[in-house]
Amino acid sequence: MTVMVVGAGFDGTGTAVLATGLDRLGLGPCLEQREWRAYPERLAAWEEATNGGSADWDAMLVGYRSTVGWPGCHFWRELTGQYPAARVILTVHDPRIWYRAASTTIFASLREPPKDGAGPNSAWRLLRRIILEQTFGGSTEDAALAIEVLAMHERDVKEAFPAERLLVYKVSQGWEPLCRFLGVNVPEVPFPSAAAPG
Repeated sequence: MTVMVVGAGFDGTGTAVLATGLDRLGLGPCLEQREWRAYPERLAAWEEATNGGSADWDAMLVGYRSTVGWPGCHFWRELTGQYPAARVILTVHDPRIWYRAASTTIFASLREPPKDGAGPNSAWRLLRRIILEQTFGGSTEDAALAIEVLAMHERDVKEAFPAERLLVYKVSQGWEPLCRFLGVNVPEVPFPSAAAPG
């Protein structure tokens, strides 16, 4: 099994909806934050990658055909280099709406350690390093700066790939552009609810 889709969008831009959609299209399992937290034995390898060390992506992503959101979107360059046949999907959303939602979900979850503990190698500490420190420079409190980081990330992704490899996608667009880009038939099941978190 190899990774076929790399989701480059930040959490809160429709990543949860995209993950469900990819699963329904047969391009799952999809590695997203909830799945990632379920494998604490892999955290040491992700920490090595986060610290700039070598990464055995095949071992870290074993069992998955797609990735969306953090931590995967932090490593979009590495993942697309490792899997040159993978399609890239950049989910986008209104930046002000994205910031308001992220402030009360993912950013809020990084402010205080979880009650069940956050050891030195915990998923919480690693996500905090990836998102808060490495992506947003230590703070997400300033909306304008956070939105600027989002815009720079999206620009970098758009500039990195030709149109045939990259889909800039709003989940409100539904199945058609997604299926056309991936070269699969539109399924008879409804498109996942855009009201889902992520």
